[in-house]
Amino acid sequence: MVDQKNINQKRLYVGEVISDKMDKTLVVKTTRTYTEDQFHKVMRSFKKYKVHDANEQAKLGDIVEFYEGRPVSKTKYMYLSRVLESHTK
Repeated sequence: MVDQKNINQKRLYVGEVISDKMDKTLVVKTTRTYTEDQFHKVMRSFKKYKVHDANEQAKLGDIVEFYEGRPVSKTKYMYLSRVLESHTK
């Protein structure tokens, strides 16, 4: 089980699960909103992370909270903290 004290010290990210087809791995999309300086437009950028889900508790469409940890593989270094909002079909 994950120690809750160590998670609180790390930066938590929130995103939506866009793929759960891999074994014990989720692909989560995070959105960042910012104001572009030159034209003063509100811009939106996206980033996808591969998140380790050992218990396979999150499903496609869920809103999840995750944090950075030691690398599991070449591209996977994030760990699932909890499922904030479950998407039921």
